[in-house]
Amino acid sequence: MTAPEGAISRRGVCLVVAAPSGAGKSSVSRALLAAEPELSLSVSATTRAPRPGEADGVHYHFRDAAGFQAMVDAGEMLEHAEVFGRRYGTPRAPVEAALAAGRDVLFDIDWQGHLQLRERLPGDVEGVFLLPPGMAELERRLRARGQDPEPEIARRMAAARGEISRWTDFGHVLVNRDFDETVAEVRAILRAARTRRERQPWLAGFVAGLLGDGGG
Repeated sequence: MTAPEGAISRRGVCLVVAAPSGAGKSSVSRALLAAEPELSLSVSATTRAPRPGEADGVHYHFRDAAGFQAMVDAGEMLEHAEVFGRRYGTPRAPVEAALAAGRDVLFDIDWQGHLQLRERLPGDVEGVFLLPPGMAELERRLRARGQDPEPEIARRMAAARGEISRWTDFGHVLVNRDFDETVAEVRAILRAARTRRERQPWLAGFVAGLLGDGGG
């Protein structure tokens, strides 16, 4: 069933995929973006420096500390948080425009950002939290990256325990044992969110027409 021609068929979905570092969030997000053409990644603002190959406005909106705070003070952020000494936030305008146009937005944010986003956009947010199969496996994945020194791995493992303790803040929780299965489950959550009654504003008029159609 689709909306009348020329009408916006539905309001977009804010899909939050959160997880402790090493639990597979980035890989799952990349697979979702490749498989779901109606889904785009929200571009966050950050105070961290660009890494080689990163472009402003594409990978992040890079801001210095003063510029970031100015956006917060002006109410231009839907959510913001400090993670490992750097600030990250979601600019409000592009997200609200996408939702109104019926486009879905994927968020790579932590539990703090998820709670703020849910508060500011009630009814628009579906939160998915990914758990690792075990803490030993989480540590193995972090070491397999080969990027972080021992103190950084220890810090990320300590942070992971704090993040995992917030699992009850999310409506959907998945244990990421099998990558393909996890991606399929998140896609199912997204598809179900798209068909929620309140996300399809045209339905009330359509149903009224059905009921007033005298039995055709």
